[in-house]
Amino acid sequence: MLSLEAVKALKMALNQAKDIDFLCHHSDRGLQYCSNEYIQLLEEREIKISMTESGDPRDNAVAERLNGIIKNEYLSNYIVHDLEEGKPLLDFAIRLYNEERPHMSVGNLTPEKVHQGNVIAQQLWKNYYHKNSTIVNPTQDDNSAVNYLQDH
Repeated sequence: MLSLEAVKALKMALNQAKDIDFLCHHSDRGLQYCSNEYIQLLEEREIKISMTESGDPRDNAVAERLNGIIKNEYLSNYIVHDLEEGKPLLDFAIRLYNEERPHMSVGNLTPEKVHQGNVIAQQLWKNYYHKNSTIVNPTQDDNSAVNYLQDH
């Protein structure tokens, strides 16, 4: 049932989208995103598929943090009506994030400075998350497990 609702939501989003040529669908490995119908719809529309490496929701924490900062610090005061209007604004926000905004996690330097390699950034964050090398659900990449859950 969950995968049917996800497929329905994806269809609604794709029907409203004006241009999907550049799209990349990123998700965790939730069953709804791994279902045959969902994957088939993405493939039919030639949308690139990207998934986290494991079923661990913490794998996506850095991306979620980045998205939250860009959304809340740079984009929350703007009303965007379409992709044509939004793309330059997003490009500008990403440039600010990478080139202007100091990051405490790298000694108040910008990511651009750190990636240029001219400075050595001191790691100022602590990682309390120890990644477990074992897979929580060893059948998560097994198509028969996904098909079984869809058929029942």
